[in-house]
Amino acid sequence: MNRQQQKENTRRKLLDTALDVFSRNGITATRMSDIAEAAGVSHGTVFLHFESQEVLISAVIEDFGFRMASRTHELSRESGSVKEILAAHLRGIQEHESFYSRLVKESSHLPIVARIALTDIQSAVSFHISRAAEREMAAGTIKRMPVALLFNTWVGLIHYYLSNADQFAPGESVIESCGSMLLEHFMRMISIENQ
Repeated sequence: MNRQQQKENTRRKLLDTALDVFSRNGITATRMSDIAEAAGVSHGTVFLHFESQEVLISAVIEDFGFRMASRTHELSRESGSVKEILAAHLRGIQEHESFYSRLVKESSHLPIVARIALTDIQSAVSFHISRAAEREMAAGTIKRMPVALLFNTWVGLIHYYLSNADQFAPGESVIESCGSMLLEHFMRMISIENQ
């Protein structure tokens, strides 16, 4: 393995380790030294790859966002209905639910660059949901409404449950415990047949 590959592997290891540590301990509560210890590298190695904690946080969120957007895109290709894309969104969240929950809970305390990365994640997901919603509104299967409102209502519902996991699914996955119920409830709210 050449030096460049070794450097890329170390960076990947640091991103993956940071994702795990942030998921367990919280994003804002985690120190660079915590990442170094968990990754089994020196404190200086972390700074060699990420010049500050803000840069590391942003890189982890961007990497996570790319993975989540790719996964939602992959899952949403399987079909095109709003319900199936929302279900794909839930599956994408569930794959890294603890980290996503931390993002939701701590977003107002994150550096601006990290908050922008979180917005980018939502935009990528919104794109798939919006396309399906526009098709179904035109076909008359769901209520006509601003697509942004439909998406924001969906995300707000999911974020509320994730932020209050201790009430809705103590010690368990919120998406596993409540996801189907939330999806069915949301579909009843937007379906034409319920007008």
